Amino acid sequence: MNVDELVAIDVHTHAEVSSKGRASLDDDLADASSAYFKIEGNRKPTLPEIAAFYRERKMAAVVFTVDAESATGTEPVPNEEVAEAAAENSDVLIPFASLDPHRGKAAVKQARRLVEEYGVRGFKFHPSIQAFFPNDRLAYGLYEVIEETGAIALFHTGQTGIGAGVPGGGGIRLKYSNPLHVDDVAADFPHLKIILAHPSFPWQDEALAVATHKPGVHIDLSGWSPKYFPPQLVQYANTLLKDKVLFGSDYPVLTPDRWLADFAKLEIKDAVRPKILKENAARLLGLA
Repeated sequence: MNVDELVAIDVHTHAEVSSKGRASLDDDLADASSAYFKIEGNRKPTLPEIAAFYRERKMAAVVFTVDAESATGTEPVPNEEVAEAAAENSDVLIPFASLDPHRGKAAVKQARRLVEEYGVRGFKFHPSIQAFFPNDRLAYGLYEVIEETGAIALFHTGQTGIGAGVPGGGGIRLKYSNPLHVDDVAADFPHLKIILAHPSFPWQDEALAVATHKPGVHIDLSGWSPKYFPPQLVQYANTLLKDKVLFGSDYPVLTPDRWLADFAKLEIKDAVRPKILKENAARLLGLA
């Protein structure tokens, strides 16, 4: 990967369909999220299609699935498949994995194998869909491995478009994704690299507090068009958190094209803009 030639590094993209055509979300949840995000274009690109999409734009992308099988009954795209596709497209794809904390010791063992044998650089957690609080001790074995191996823990925070509009929200509970629960994780694992994904509505101030207080905690800006960012998020991105805020789109539900077009109109300092788009991610991912 030639970082100097990249326009940007997108730290938040989803692999939602396997090479065998199996989707990681059931139709009801996928359709609801499509309606929520007003998706235009390909809702379920394959991993090779994701690579081609980002290569065409001279961007790199962190890509992952979400393993929430114990809560949803739907199998995720295999982590190994994501990692192998990233290895085949290493000029543009950076592999993260996802493991359901409810899998216990099996997940801990798999996490180490994914880092050591497959080159996985981080792990995506979606507390609302996986139905666990991040500070629940059931996940601590996973965090130990992630911290020890120098990988990154990326947590969904705030409201989710998954289940929005479905009766009962599809059974998905928002309470699990309050970023204050991740503050405990950052305190208990002081050398763990953490990303709080998304503007954390309705807990934006909590996310900013955690990121300013804990050195290892970063914030990605995925899942929202920048024109809807809360003012305090823009203020902190320009100042106290200028080295800890990261570009993320949430592709395919939100394209980098749309995100970047709106970001260009945002009042971000000229010196800060390249940090958010590429430099902060390159440093955090060890690419710089």
